Amino acid sequence: MIAYVTVGADDIVRAKGFYSAFLPALGYDLKEGPEGLSFALPVALGQSPVHPDFYVKPTFNGMPATAGNGAMVAFEARDQQQVRDLHAAALVAGGQDEGQPGFRPSYGPRFYVGYLRDPQGNKIALFSSNPNEAGRDG
Repeated sequence: MIAYVTVGADDIVRAKGFYSAFLPALGYDLKEGPEGLSFALPVALGQSPVHPDFYVKPTFNGMPATAGNGAMVAFEARDQQQVRDLHAAALVAGGQDEGQPGFRPSYGPRFYVGYLRDPQGNKIALFSSNPNEAGRDG
C-alpha cells in the first residue's frame, strides 16, 4: 500500500492555490507548516489512517524542484461531472491543461479522465470510473 506521495514545489503559495482548488472537494484536509503542505483524508477516532497522504514540499537539498518525466499522481473523483468541475477549478487556480476531461480510446470504457500540470510542472490526473454512469460506448 502506498502511504504517501510527495511532489516538490518552489512556490508553496502557488502550489497551495492550485491543490486547494480540488483536493478539499475530494475530501482532503490541509495542514500547513514550515515544511510545506500536507493533504490527508480525515480519520475517524479509533480508525487507521486512510492512505495515501499527499505532500507538497520544497526540496530537501535546496535545489529547484523539477517534475518527474513520466511521473503522475491520479486522484479519483466521484463522477464525470466532478472531474470536469475540478479540472476547470484547477486551471483557474494556475494549472495548465494536459488533456481535457473525457474518455480515451486506449483506456477502459468507463475510465473518464482529465490531465493537468501544477504550477511546478507535476502531472496530475483527475478520473472517475463510476459504474453508475454511461461509459465511452454508451
